[in-house]
Amino acid sequence: MLAGVASALALPPLYLLPALLFIMPWLLRRLAQAGSAKRAAWLGWCFGFGLNVAGLYWITMPIMTEVGTFWWLVPFAAPLLAFAVAFYSIFPALAVYRMRPGLPMILVFAGVWVLSNLLQQFAFTGFPWNMWGADWTIPGRLGDVLIQPASVIGIHGLTLLTIILACLPLLGRRGWFGAAGMMLLWVGFGLARLAGPALADQNLTLGLIQPDFSVPMQWDRPALEARWQVDLDQTRQAIAAAGPGPKAIIWPETASPWLLARDAGARAMLAAVSGDIPVLAGTIRFAADGSPRNSFVVVQGPGPVLAHYDKFKLVPFGEYTPAWVPVKITPGGGFSPGPGPRTLHIPGLPPFDPLICYEAIFSGETIDNTDRPDWLVNITDDAWFGNSSGPRQDFATTRLRAVEEGVPLIRDANSGESAMIDSYGRVLASLPLLTKGVLVHKLPGALKATIYSRYGLKIPFALALVTLILGLIAARITRKRIEL
Repeated sequence: MLAGVASALALPPLYLLPALLFIMPWLLRRLAQAGSAKRAAWLGWCFGFGLNVAGLYWITMPIMTEVGTFWWLVPFAAPLLAFAVAFYSIFPALAVYRMRPGLPMILVFAGVWVLSNLLQQFAFTGFPWNMWGADWTIPGRLGDVLIQPASVIGIHGLTLLTIILACLPLLGRRGWFGAAGMMLLWVGFGLARLAGPALADQNLTLGLIQPDFSVPMQWDRPALEARWQVDLDQTRQAIAAAGPGPKAIIWPETASPWLLARDAGARAMLAAVSGDIPVLAGTIRFAADGSPRNSFVVVQGPGPVLAHYDKFKLVPFGEYTPAWVPVKITPGGGFSPGPGPRTLHIPGLPPFDPLICYEAIFSGETIDNTDRPDWLVNITDDAWFGNSSGPRQDFATTRLRAVEEGVPLIRDANSGESAMIDSYGRVLASLPLLTKGVLVHKLPGALKATIYSRYGLKIPFALALVTLILGLIAARITRKRIEL
């Protein structure tokens, strides 16, 4: 369990990857000595619990905003979620406990671990968090180089490489040399990809507002009007900073205190500030059937909204209560999900796909593959998680979507970190966490569809399966040689 906690040091924002070079070989030796399936399952679960309780401690932060009511949940929230997620670590542990320490064991463990991560992305609504592929999103040039393989194999493929690399010291001196050679190839690929032709910015200036509203939201009229005034004031600032030429303004998730889709008065007030400049805003919207949606709308002038998008990956227990839970926990029944990824075509803007909040962490599920966008815009509200690793991990994982899809990603977060990220995953401009301000920058250019964009999760699934099969074949060959 302590080894699992230590392995979380490799996650953002610490990035202590060398720790894995010692922890992972040790874990495999422990599993090889387990002696029984029950013992191996217990060891795997304990390691997973340590990893996830350390990597998910920040989910307690929203409870702290209303600690007077929910104080009793504070000791249980993170451990209970870690308790559940840790079960995914049992599968790789059971796969290798009868194997001798060596390359076959490494391959089988890595393959099953990634297959388990893929299951984690879809099972029980999906929760693809604490993926070791995000360990390479180190800020600056080094991270820019190391995340480039995601354009071919995605975050799950990076996880596969990470586990193999971290376990190679199990082989002794040969393993260390192998790890060094693997890193040279990895860096070489990243440098070669970044050496490609520079991409020209698109003819559009984007202005992001970062209001840093406190949570939970106050619902009395003066508080709502104060929030609205901040939205309008920052919109004025962003328009002034953007200067002449085509431009658009982006607001973060649920930034509008009014229902923009139905409130003509609010749209008129906004139009008095923005004129005919499109405003891409987070708001609550009610569908034709009366169900509430966590939405993204495009407003241009005082008329009806030009387009809307409804969040389809809702947060269990936060935004809705799963059907299999007998007691409805979310107030009013929670939100209803939208139909899925959708590319919006707005006159004067390059086509784009919106992503609301943690939808951006779902690799391979972020774009409409039948209508490829030129850019992604992710609006979110990470203020619920304060000054913790949660918003930083969210930002790091979201950054990988730009590399995977080969399009720029614009991230607007209520409390930060808001950023302009180019098609290679490089952060061109940003506003730090827990600050109030505006961010203005030209929309970066897009690349041609990447290999990962074309085939998505099929690639890491195939790689993990092939790695597992190769490990089993190698183990069989090794066993026969020992018998002879």
